[in-house]
This record gives sequence, structure tokens and C-alpha cells, in this order.
Amino acid sequence: MTENSDRDVKVIRAHQDLVAHIEKGSSMMRGLSAVTIVVAVFLAASYVSQLLLPLSGVTSVTVNLTDPGNLVVEAGVLALSILWLYVGLRDYRFASKMRKEIAAARKGEDELRPRLAGPGS
Repeated sequence: MTENSDRDVKVIRAHQDLVAHIEKGSSMMRGLSAVTIVVAVFLAASYVSQLLLPLSGVTSVTVNLTDPGNLVVEAGVLALSILWLYVGLRDYRFASKMRKEIAAARKGEDELRPRLAGPGS
């Protein structure tokens, strides 16, 4: 294999890896985004209700930290946070790995384009 064809193979593989990662992660990201939106709406409504409490005369609130409902919500938010962290770390690792390959692919695209266009183009 020549040096040019070896570089061409690397360019194509880097592009295929990037596309595969995007395809694989897109459904997971849509799902996480939908869950994030629901949680954000719930948290925003909760905070608004807490800000409105003083207007209705309530000056203090007692929270039972052992209430099963509170524990379930806290465990759910913790699970989502860990999942979100996992996705972020996985994507960061992939982006770090692909940074050099993408730079080489961009350079290789410029060299490959004239050969793909054919002679006399």
C-alpha cells in the first residue's frame, strides 16, 4: 500500500468513526434531552412555587427527609445526573481521540478531492 492510499484509508476510517458515533449517540442524546427538559420544567415549577410561598404568608417550610417520595425523587435526579455525566465523559473522550484524526482527515480531504474529481476537472 502506498503512503497516499494509506492516508486515504485513515481519512475514510476517521469519517466513518465520526458518523457511526453520531448515529449511535443521537437517539441516546434525544432521550436524555427529553428527560432533561421534563426535569428542568419540574424544577422550574418547584422554584417558582417556592418563590411565591412568601406572598401567601408562608414564612417557613418543614421537609421530611425520610419521606419516600422525597427519596425517590432524589434517587431519580441522582441517576439522571450520573447518566448525564457518563454521556459527557464518553463524548469528551471520543472528541479528544478524534481531534487529531479529524485534523488529518481535513488535510487529507484537500489532497484527495482533486484525485476524486478525476483528470481534467
